[in-house]
Amino acid sequence: MDFHVELRGRRDLAGQIYRGLRAAILDGRLRRGERLPPTRELALRLDVARNTVSVAYEWLTAEGLIAGRTRAGSFVQGDASRPRGRREPQVPLRARAFWRALPELPVPLAPAAYDFGVGSPDVSGFPFESWRRLVARQLRPAALTRGYVDAAGHHGLREAVARHVGVARGVRAEAEDVLITNGAQQALDLVGRVLIEPGDCVAMEEPGYPPARQVFQSLGARVVPVPVDAEGLDVAALPDTARLVYVTPSHQFPLGMPMSPPRRVALLAWAKQRDAVVIEDDYDSEFRFGGRPLETLHGMDRSGRVLYVGSFSKVMVPMLRLGFLVAPPSLQRELRWARRVMDWHSPVPEQAALARFIDSGGLARHIRKMRREYEARHARVAEGLARHCGDWLQVVPSVAGLHLSATFRRGGLALERETVARA
Repeated sequence: MDFHVELRGRRDLAGQIYRGLRAAILDGRLRRGERLPPTRELALRLDVARNTVSVAYEWLTAEGLIAGRTRAGSFVQGDASRPRGRREPQVPLRARAFWRALPELPVPLAPAAYDFGVGSPDVSGFPFESWRRLVARQLRPAALTRGYVDAAGHHGLREAVARHVGVARGVRAEAEDVLITNGAQQALDLVGRVLIEPGDCVAMEEPGYPPARQVFQSLGARVVPVPVDAEGLDVAALPDTARLVYVTPSHQFPLGMPMSPPRRVALLAWAKQRDAVVIEDDYDSEFRFGGRPLETLHGMDRSGRVLYVGSFSKVMVPMLRLGFLVAPPSLQRELRWARRVMDWHSPVPEQAALARFIDSGGLARHIRKMRREYEARHARVAEGLARHCGDWLQVVPSVAGLHLSATFRRGGLALERETVARA
């Protein structure tokens, strides 16, 4: 057990050691059952006589805070339930106003028999054994590299992601265009750090994705809501001063409709005319159940203004925290620097394992399997809402993703509150 004991001067050394260890035990830094270092070792570390440490240990033993075991050493016997000493009053530090205004973080709920949380995949269908073998292979000494890797991420994974989005979504990208992130949220943060100055205008769909709004606001942006209708974002309502536009065109969050082809063309023309940037968040389009897939904004873009954001949280396991960003060459150097400044790179073993998972076809097989499962659930929920709630709820048409939305036909706020309470 390694811990800190501070000695002041050379007087009353045994007393100082005793009081330091006693305080550590009573305030919980040293917990019941933890082994203290041998007296000889601690004496060397503190540059005192061994007998001095022995005296301190004897006092702690007499007080019942530690106990010796034959040929095993001294162990903490007391706990933090004893009265603690009074702490000096601390000066309250104040965070920036944005962070103070946020509500308390939600407390994790106990697992439910039926989980209707938005965007949470069913991890029971994930091939954990295959994934465990892939990760174990990367944890062998021969597979671990020395030092840090490229801030853009594991090159093999970047190649695999470029092929995956090229085949699955028609995104034209090379490995050099891909930057691996800790989920889509970090990708949004990186883009904001590189492009947004305090006070810049960022346009977002309304209703839209709250975590994205919080990212841009935390960077000092002025976020302007833009309405959506049956065709997606209303391009005509975009503010002329917007520096950046965030959209979810494949499966609008939270309503679910795709952005129509004319709106996509209009948005790209608008961005080119005003020298703006578009972030295309394609968060769950792998799970498309019907209809003809529409070309991505990134695939339609000819001027290098669209940054394509994706995540593996929905198709695999959220706790892996792996996502990616496809960026134009004009921003790749700066995005690499932003990632290096932030946290350098994501864990390499998981990146290498994911590259093999994609290249072996494991990811594609898993997506096909879960697409069938989610399609059946999607149909069942939509059918149940129509059958039992159809007179007062209107399901928003949706052919993709892990959630669907419904609007109230009548009743207003009172009925909404009653519905939420009953749910």
